[in-house]
Amino acid sequence: MQTADIDTVRLARGLFEAFESGKAIPPLTGSHPELGAEGAYQIQQELVRLHEEAGRKIVARKVGLTSKAIQQQMGVDQPDYGVIFDEFVFENGTALKIGSKHMVQPRLEAELAFILETELRGPNVTVAQVLANTRGVLPVFEVIDSRIEDWRIKLADTIADNASGWGLVMGEVLTSPSGIDLETVGLVIERDGEVMATGAGAAALEHPARAVAWLANTLAGYGESLPPGEPILSGSLTAAVDAVPGRYRARFGEGLGSVELVMTA
Repeated sequence: MQTADIDTVRLARGLFEAFESGKAIPPLTGSHPELGAEGAYQIQQELVRLHEEAGRKIVARKVGLTSKAIQQQMGVDQPDYGVIFDEFVFENGTALKIGSKHMVQPRLEAELAFILETELRGPNVTVAQVLANTRGVLPVFEVIDSRIEDWRIKLADTIADNASGWGLVMGEVLTSPSGIDLETVGLVIERDGEVMATGAGAAALEHPARAVAWLANTLAGYGESLPPGEPILSGSLTAAVDAVPGRYRARFGEGLGSVELVMTA
């Protein structure tokens, strides 16, 4: 069966309704095992349109599934991308109630967001070009979530579901990448002072800027580019951490600062 035989509008509507209700649905690939990445991105495009019709605005882009740890955790073998809407961007230290604001089964990822100086358009964008065009990087927590029951996802499921996106907690320190080796920068994630995970920049496609280049080059195939000023999330440096109640802190080395949030029951 080809993508043309899949009702992408209906499947997108099901994901949107799951988001709005906070109630998960069975995997799309369970009823449509033939669904591949191309069809899944068509569903995502329709899903984004439904969010925009609901009054939400795209304010950030995200690359997902960039580290081996997160790929193994999710059972996939390649990166994907999605968007983040204005309603779900929060300041450093924000308290979020689990299960509120459309949450289903949230997890946390710590990563670096790139703020571009000017538009970045592929194809053939390189790591050096990304770094030269970056105003600064800042630490962020991405709150990921899945509208698919029990995170039983395949690649097509997470792509269709806006790359399992939900929201973003922004750090406060914007740092120029000049003179910083983002490949070796370290990360420590803590919950209530206890170390939950550690990682390094190389976990994100061997270099966080390579994830941004991958996104620019991938979007070029759809006639799109990366705009200046919007955070571009480069992907988790560790496996995702289950969002249970507690105070979370992600500390980055090289003077890049930290980001915090509180999850409440």
